[in-house]
Amino acid sequence: MRNQQLDPSMNVVIIGGGVMGAATASFLAARYGLRATVLERDASYARASSALSVCAIRQQFSTEINIRISQESLLFYRDIGHQLAVGPDRPSIGLVEPGYLYLATEAGARVLAENQALQARCGADVALLSLPELTARFPWLSLEQIALGSLGLSTATSGEGWFDGYSALQAFRQHAIAHGARFVQAEAVDFDTRAGAVQSVITRQGERLAADAVLIAAGAWSSPVAAVLGVDLPIRARKRDVFALQAPGPLPGCPLVIDPSGFWFRPDGDTGQFLCGSPPRGADLDDVPLEQVDHGLFDEWLWPRLAERVPMFDELRVTSSWAGYYEYNTFDQNGLVGRLPGTDNVFVAAGFSGHGLQQAPAIGRGMAELIATGTYASLDLSPLHLERLANHAPLLERNVI
Repeated sequence: MRNQQLDPSMNVVIIGGGVMGAATASFLAARYGLRATVLERDASYARASSALSVCAIRQQFSTEINIRISQESLLFYRDIGHQLAVGPDRPSIGLVEPGYLYLATEAGARVLAENQALQARCGADVALLSLPELTARFPWLSLEQIALGSLGLSTATSGEGWFDGYSALQAFRQHAIAHGARFVQAEAVDFDTRAGAVQSVITRQGERLAADAVLIAAGAWSSPVAAVLGVDLPIRARKRDVFALQAPGPLPGCPLVIDPSGFWFRPDGDTGQFLCGSPPRGADLDDVPLEQVDHGLFDEWLWPRLAERVPMFDELRVTSSWAGYYEYNTFDQNGLVGRLPGTDNVFVAAGFSGHGLQQAPAIGRGMAELIATGTYASLDLSPLHLERLANHAPLLERNVI
């Protein structure tokens, strides 16, 4: 990866004003003095994954790069009030760290233990819990067919939990604007390209924006943008339904729980409210309208399994529901990060398949480094390079929710 001399007059156009685009713009402006123009086609963020996500962060991945990215991002989010302060205003994202609890059957226990060994080598404080230990810590949990648990603990450098993702997006956005970034409601539809380099980005309104560098960070809609440049990104909009629940009461010490059957749940406050979800029933289709929440998913599939795992959940009621898109990377469910093959000045940060918000600080910082200087200075993100597509070399991640 080549170094380049920083050009303070560089025009950077970022396509996508969600958390990845906003984070990159923030780092470009604050660390390098570069003023990006960020194009966001929906300034209301009504369909944006950054606004609709349940926004959790974890260390329990099966690949070192994902663990390192989340560790760096966690440290940033813990200090976000200082990192993204604008004058006297210090943003807060309500970060809490009760941990993630992965449950495994006998068939999955070996993989869970292998993952924990890697996490420990990376400095993540993740404890393997036997059945007696699970019972002692979580007496409200039914352990039928469970052989092992894996719980992320909160320490100075390690932790897991959740936060307000929309507040994080707005904090990055306001910080970027305060340092000179420009957010424009517009949709990029074409490019002026010469000799493998984009000269300008053309919006649907016909405006041409001069570009020395372009970042495609349009989330679930990144693939159509890259297709204009002749590159097929395996990123699709995959709907995920979320259900807000009211239970008879809270579950003491409840972390975010991932069941072997695929569903998850976590507290939403401390008064017996919970959020839950799972992959869809049947085929995982592209571009299903967000308005089509599958209520049968809860009634026929989720609720019976929730009640089996937590007997108190037999008396749940749904208080609300919504759907958002995963920017789903069908190739290997990991982020595609780096230079777009076949171009000299186009970059990509997309395809994070459900863990984009938690990785935004480290990815945004890395993209700013790469765009401004030609190399990664803090954390090497090259394992996420796009060449793995052409090389048919997936970066397989076992822990995808």
